[in-house]
Amino acid sequence: MIGVGIYTRKQASSVDGFVLGGRAVGPWLTAFAFGTSYFSAVVFVGYAGQFGWKYGLSSAWIGIGNAVIGSLLAWIILGKRTKLMTQHIESRTMPDFFGTRFSDQGLRVAASIIAFVFLIPYTAGVYSGISRLFEMGFNIPYEYCVVIMSILTAVYVILGGYKATAMNDFIQGIIMLFGIVAVIAAVLSAQGGLTEAVNKLATLPADGSTEAGSGMFATWFGPDPWGLLGVIVLTSLGTMGLPQMVGKFYSITDESAIKRGTVISTIFAFIVAGGCYFLGGFGRLYDPVINEATGKIAFDSIVPAMLVTLPDVLIALVVLLVLSASMSTLASLVLTSSSTMTLDLIYRDKKSLPGEVEDGTIDDIVAEKIERRKVVVMRVLIMFFIAISLLIALNPPTFIAQLMGISWGALAGAFLAPFMLGLYWRGVTTASVWACFIWGVGLTVINMLAGNPINPINCGAIAMVGGFPIVCIVSLLSKKLPEKTIDSIFECYNK
Repeated sequence: MIGVGIYTRKQASSVDGFVLGGRAVGPWLTAFAFGTSYFSAVVFVGYAGQFGWKYGLSSAWIGIGNAVIGSLLAWIILGKRTKLMTQHIESRTMPDFFGTRFSDQGLRVAASIIAFVFLIPYTAGVYSGISRLFEMGFNIPYEYCVVIMSILTAVYVILGGYKATAMNDFIQGIIMLFGIVAVIAAVLSAQGGLTEAVNKLATLPADGSTEAGSGMFATWFGPDPWGLLGVIVLTSLGTMGLPQMVGKFYSITDESAIKRGTVISTIFAFIVAGGCYFLGGFGRLYDPVINEATGKIAFDSIVPAMLVTLPDVLIALVVLLVLSASMSTLASLVLTSSSTMTLDLIYRDKKSLPGEVEDGTIDDIVAEKIERRKVVVMRVLIMFFIAISLLIALNPPTFIAQLMGISWGALAGAFLAPFMLGLYWRGVTTASVWACFIWGVGLTVINMLAGNPINPINCGAIAMVGGFPIVCIVSLLSKKLPEKTIDSIFECYNK
């Protein structure tokens, strides 16, 4: 990993090189970067355990939804248009896109603050998942392992920027693919094969019942189809509104690469996400770990409890799998946070839209110095963000799934609708984007402060879906952007 950082460091001397890999990253690297940023310890340990326990085998639908909606549709709907428009308006981050596309630098600042604040809970979830596996697999405190992982991630991201992250994501993605297939095979073998394992699930009583043989955990849609749908919406639709995910489309080389990347990313998601949730579906065949403080099942311990019986070689592979998944996600999160803070808060350049003439020119030497300074600031901020995430990791908070629900709900609730509609619809107004920001963040925060009367997962799904009617209604009622401005932005699709 450090070797990859050293190899790619020459391409990370400019802002475009550091943040976007020079907008010349191929389909394989981009697809794996998308997939490994998508799936981390949050999915493998937190979600697979909690939702596998809750829905049984039907939780595999979450993985299928992640592949079809979160990967396939995300690439089809956003891939080409994001690449073309962001390159045309010279946007490097999602907040930068909002500021330029809707001619309001206030949106840029607000979006960067939202991204910074709500990426932190997600980072906490990534670490919290790792902690469970290190407690299971080693006799050394997991704190040491987390510190080593953080240092490794910091070194290669600081050295090589996005290109190093994408290349390491590819290596880590291959480990994840082999790891999940091997672990599923071993767990099913320990239960007497697939048919025997499913039969055992079918004999288990439903929650709150002592009567055996309900079979709910081995059915197609499980005991709670509507709850399952909420999880699918949150974990699948959410990717289209997350800065660290959408940013992958900024950097891909061309349209042909997008087509190949779509196929690769979808297959990767089917194997990794589908495999994780399918594995989690058998969690009830193992004795759950009870949290002594609350007396409730510790959902984050379900998957480690399944794996502790495996041979040492497979436990090592699992630890590698989750380390790989988590390092790739951590790298993506800290790179997104640092680039957003640097480019959208500290160095907020005034940009001209295509076709406009700038008032002044900057000397090439001065411009180069400014570019280098921005890269230095980003590298310092990466160390800062990793340090914050370490502090959180050493005091892991509540359930992983709740943390991710809060993070994804606020980010995608605020960003998904205005970003997606802004790529397609000329009529989206600045006021509608502000309204969606307030809606997504407001709903998530109020729900959290009120003690989560709505489950954070369902609240996140409501925030995302509800953003679309809000943007549409407010856009129809509020002042439109000048026609000339809209024409200059959308001309990128005419070429």
